[in-house]
Amino acid sequence: MDTPSLSHTTPVTGAAPIGIGHYENFPVASLLCPAHLRPAVAALYHFARTADDLADEGDSGPEERLSTLGAYRSALDACLANANAKDGAAQPANGSRVEAWPHVFAPLQIAVRQHQLPAVLLHRLLDAFEQDVRHTAHGHHYADAEELLSYCHLSANPVGRLLLHLYGVGDDTALAESDQICSALQLINFWQDISVDLPRQRYYLPTATLQQHGLQVQNFVAALEPGATLSTEQKDRLSGAVAELCGQARALMLAGAPLVHRVPGRAGWELRLVVQGGLRVLEKIAQMRHRSWQQRPKLRAWDAPRLLWRALWM
Repeated sequence: MDTPSLSHTTPVTGAAPIGIGHYENFPVASLLCPAHLRPAVAALYHFARTADDLADEGDSGPEERLSTLGAYRSALDACLANANAKDGAAQPANGSRVEAWPHVFAPLQIAVRQHQLPAVLLHRLLDAFEQDVRHTAHGHHYADAEELLSYCHLSANPVGRLLLHLYGVGDDTALAESDQICSALQLINFWQDISVDLPRQRYYLPTATLQQHGLQVQNFVAALEPGATLSTEQKDRLSGAVAELCGQARALMLAGAPLVHRVPGRAGWELRLVVQGGLRVLEKIAQMRHRSWQQRPKLRAWDAPRLLWRALWM
């Protein structure tokens, strides 16, 4: 599942870069993350990344992937039950239902117990992975922005809410702003990864937006064919659709950006870098005339000073 790419939208993650096809929502235990929260953040990251691998890596068919994700969900249920059991009633986290993933569920059980992590948010992430497997298998096309945001509700927004829970921030305004930032990151990842997703039969470009520009997904697919020749008018149409989608993502990010002032301490500074990283990716897409279907824009090490400067002035 391609997800909001913190490793792609900001180089400041404090961990090895996460490649395409790996879960990219978490700022993994960076130096800006409070030390006492790093084990919990790392546990959440490994839970999500492992699920992403099950959904996306290897040569398994969709039914086998869904079966494995079902077993993974059962292991999560066992982990949650153990974490919430009274002292003496819990079983080891590497019991029969979790023995395949003890490196995931042993630390996650500790994190859930110590921080009372909401189970519903963990389950929503698995819902998203399962949806991605089904949609990819059936060549699903997202109808409009609303349907994409519904997907973000499962795939991206739980990450922000889990982190806010760890930071002790839970008011309605903060949660809404977190959802806006996380959904924006997810959308930015989509428009950054058009050249990657389409060959893998992942159709995130919303049909309604394409129709407004006289386009179909097939127009983008054809543009990716080796030796494809497009007229200036055709390129302008494709770019216009991408520009509109990027504009929506930017507006969503800016709407959520005030959250950086609500998250305390170093975590708030990390969030500033996440926001600025996402906005910088949008800038890079614009600099290539919104032709991200031709080449995937990337942040480089030399973008870091710009991100730090902009984060300072938020």
